[in-house]
Amino acid sequence: MSELLYDFGSGRSDPETFPTEALKAAAMKVLDEQSDEINNYPGSLGHLGMRQAMAQREATRESVAVDPDHLILTNGSMQAVTLTAEVLMDYPGDSVILEEFSYPGTLSAYRSLKYNMVGIKLDEGGMRIDHLEEQLHRLNSEGKLPKFIYAISTYQNPTGFVMPKARRLEMIELARKYDVPIVEDNCYADVHYEGPEEPAIYALDDDANHIYLCSLSKILAPGLRLGYILARPPMLDKILARRHDAGSNYLAAAIVAEFYKDGIGNHADVANAALKTKRDLTLYGLQEYLDDVCVWSKPVGGLFIWVRIPDDVDRQKLQELTLQRGFNYLLGSSFHYQDKDVPYLRLAFGHLNARQIEEGIPVLAQCIREARTSNEARQFDSLFMA
Repeated sequence: MSELLYDFGSGRSDPETFPTEALKAAAMKVLDEQSDEINNYPGSLGHLGMRQAMAQREATRESVAVDPDHLILTNGSMQAVTLTAEVLMDYPGDSVILEEFSYPGTLSAYRSLKYNMVGIKLDEGGMRIDHLEEQLHRLNSEGKLPKFIYAISTYQNPTGFVMPKARRLEMIELARKYDVPIVEDNCYADVHYEGPEEPAIYALDDDANHIYLCSLSKILAPGLRLGYILARPPMLDKILARRHDAGSNYLAAAIVAEFYKDGIGNHADVANAALKTKRDLTLYGLQEYLDDVCVWSKPVGGLFIWVRIPDDVDRQKLQELTLQRGFNYLLGSSFHYQDKDVPYLRLAFGHLNARQIEEGIPVLAQCIREARTSNEARQFDSLFMA
């Protein structure tokens, strides 16, 4: 394997906008003022100031009141994903509904817990409601209703699409009809570039069974390992009863709370402007070098572009070629709920610099062309297969 020059595989925030000096100042203030608290266990809910800051984050974006005591700080959003899945499971083999293509960490967690995953087809509006209704009806008729619906409804990973409000309301109605909780993963919501912002599901429905997950990885840095769960009683109490650690990282939470004491808007504006430039460079490169061969998503937020490649691409050869030339991406199979070998790849642009993007996309394009078994023009216009 050659030196990795163009790593489009990892979904990370922009290191150039990381607020080093502001976090240094926040850390010094926290160490001066909260040394006693750092020497104690944080408790099941976690650092109060951080919960207040994140409650304000949610309330500002969604225009609804959020109680900080309904927030549980976690060690990254993956702890939140796993913890909620454990709480909602009765027995191995229970079913969970999720998008046909979803976050690999979540898929891995559900596989480890022995969930039966039921994938719902996607289109430009996210999870298709007609297919969701069909699967809920089928599972109900078999006496195997899913324990919950897991949905990344805003800047969906890997596709980048946003579920419109009307479709979210339809999902809520179906969940209510079958009495199935919704677990909403909204880690990317603040990585917004343009266009209208759709409301979170929890802001549209106050059903106490629904659970909301979020993270600091995409708006600040993944190395902080800070995420949270928003849940109302009695679901909140069920989750807390299942938590067996002594709470999340108090020091990291205290520093971030100090940094965000005036809200997340200022830093998000800086970070998102830089990310939008990188998104645009990536889209420009794809248009310039692959327009006759591939189609791809054009996300209005988030960190990912989902690319459909021709069926005649030898996907093993493509991976070998790209790695030989220092280019990395994630295979479509990484995101498929059944791990199927599908003609897709995901490009993550957030942590790359402009030169890497401008040089890297032509490398990918050449490798795709070399990995094809024909020179036929593109035979599809849609990102989604029938």
